[in-house]
Amino acid sequence: MRLLAITPIVVDEAELARRQARYDELAPDGVRVVLERLEEGPRALETEADMRASEEALLARYRQADPAEWDGFLPDCVLDPLVDGDHGLQRPVFGIGRLAAGFVAAQGGRLGAVARNAAIAAELDRRLASYGVATVAPTAVLDLAVEDISDDAVWAAAVARTVDGLDCDFVLNACSAVEVEEQRSAPYLLDPTAAALALLAHRGAVTGVRA
Repeated sequence: MRLLAITPIVVDEAELARRQARYDELAPDGVRVVLERLEEGPRALETEADMRASEEALLARYRQADPAEWDGFLPDCVLDPLVDGDHGLQRPVFGIGRLAAGFVAAQGGRLGAVARNAAIAAELDRRLASYGVATVAPTAVLDLAVEDISDDAVWAAAVARTVDGLDCDFVLNACSAVEVEEQRSAPYLLDPTAAALALLAHRGAVTGVRA
């Protein structure tokens, strides 16, 4: 299964390479993710207006993609831009957030979530509600900058402080590009990208679509 991922924000070459390496490491056998970046658009998701601008930029880019080259589109964002609505794209759009949250919901697990800022938290809560996925509380806010996405230590410390006391089984880490530390007890911090790719690999095995 060949998937075209596109960053929801404008990033530099180093960040693009870091994110591509992460996809290469996480992708199971049968799945190949090719990551591209927006050349124009927001440089961070700080407001609802940023998210709408990001979605429009992503739609324009995906409309330029040759559908013959891809089995599906995978926006590089847990907020699942373009997953809702009929955009006329000729390949399915898979949502990292929906796949990861569905993984927990299918088990009857109690789900919590953390996000970098308040705007992202509000958008994630809206998305999860539209999927019919309940959470134990509104998404908790980490109060981090966009630059902290690539700083594993800073992100991990903020998450540890925030999830302490959350009464749930899994915590959805609302960023597709962050390394998630392995945990041995609940609440387990869920890497949404790893979960989504594992489920897409199974889809590919069932349908016979493999990279």
